[in-house]
Amino acid sequence: MNRPHYILLPVSPLFITFSLTCAFMLNLLPWGHWIGAPDFVALFLVFWGIHQPRKVGIGVAFFMGLLMDVHDATLLGENALAYTLLSYLAIMIHRRVLWFPVLTQALHVFPLLLATQAIQVIVRVVVSGKFPGWMYFIESVVGIALWPVITWMLLAPQRRAVDRDHTRPI
Repeated sequence: MNRPHYILLPVSPLFITFSLTCAFMLNLLPWGHWIGAPDFVALFLVFWGIHQPRKVGIGVAFFMGLLMDVHDATLLGENALAYTLLSYLAIMIHRRVLWFPVLTQALHVFPLLLATQAIQVIVRVVVSGKFPGWMYFIESVVGIALWPVITWMLLAPQRRAVDRDHTRPI
C-alpha cells in the first residue's frame, strides 16, 4: 500500500477508438483461432470498462461483439451477448478493482474473461452440440498474463510527463 497514486490526464476518445480498432485487428490475425490466443477485444473492453466506464459501455461492447460475430462467422449475437455481459460486469466492479495493484486486478479480471468464454461455449454447445474442449479456456489464463502489459500500454498516454512544469496546476 506504499505505492503512490498518480492523477492521470483525461483519456482521448480517439485513443479509445484507436485501441479498440487495434484490438479488433489483432483478433483478425490468423493466430486468432489457435489454442491459447487471447481475445484482445475482450481484454480491451474489460480495461476500458474498468478505467473509463462512462466512455466505453455496454453499447460499444455490443457493437464490437457484432463485429466479432461477423468475423468469426459464428451465430449472430454470440460474441455480442458475451461482450455485453463482460462489459456490464466490468462496469459493476470498476470502483473496487481500481484500488488494487495491477497483479491483483488481473485476478479480478480472470473470472470475467472466464465467464465470457463460458457464455460463448454454452451458446456453441446449444446450437451445434460440439464442445471445444477444456483447452479452450486457456485463453483466459493468457489474457490475465497479458493484463499488466495491456494496463501499462493503455495508461501510458494518460500519465504525466516526468519533467513537470511547475506553473501548471496538474
